[in-house]
Amino acid sequence: MKLDILAFAAHPDDVELSASGTLLHYAAQGKKIGIIDLTEGELGTRGSVEDRYAESAVAGKLMGLTVRKNLNMGDGFFEINEENKRKIVEQIRLHQPEIVLANCLSDRHPDHGRGGKIVSDACFLAGLRKIETIVDGVSLAPHRPRLVLHYIQDHYAHPDIVMDVTPYMEQKIEVVKAYRSQFFDPNSTEPTTPISGEEFFQFLKGRMMQYGRPIGVDYAEGFTVTRILGTKDLFDLV
Repeated sequence: MKLDILAFAAHPDDVELSASGTLLHYAAQGKKIGIIDLTEGELGTRGSVEDRYAESAVAGKLMGLTVRKNLNMGDGFFEINEENKRKIVEQIRLHQPEIVLANCLSDRHPDHGRGGKIVSDACFLAGLRKIETIVDGVSLAPHRPRLVLHYIQDHYAHPDIVMDVTPYMEQKIEVVKAYRSQFFDPNSTEPTTPISGEEFFQFLKGRMMQYGRPIGVDYAEGFTVTRILGTKDLFDLV
């Protein structure tokens, strides 16, 4: 199925934390959106693989996803190699997205940087016609997304572009809370982590406020790019 936006995540909940406001915005416009999780998040301190699948299904429904798939590459240990690049190339060619969202290129968790880099590489490779991809006996046509945006995660990064998500801020928080095993639960007996405290939601809102302020909105999500962005109309810029 052709998608308008395909977001990739090293772990289930990466996209929800950093870019779900953007996805909610476009889902409300009728755009077709999907998420590909590279790993099952099986090394996470809290919860289980089964929890993560159940929670990601709930989050996907809240975001109006058309597609969600897990490539099960191996949390913490997946490598930037040909085998994994080909898995991502296959998803890009299957869904032919106009825009790809990917992890940031450097962050506290090493999977995030590797995830961002391998997806960026695969977006380029997916456009090379001499790389063959066959699914169910059918050869998939080359496809290169026209835009790859890296969403900003734990560490602060100066964004190259910010997206106004003010109307969707509360919905975003509900999407994040779908991951009940990972975030604040006063009844949980699991170990405390940097994201399991109630104050973490204040951090999320504060980060969105920080990115929204320069463009005069309440809340925004930030992205970086590795190429120059252009516009055909300066009056579209805010």
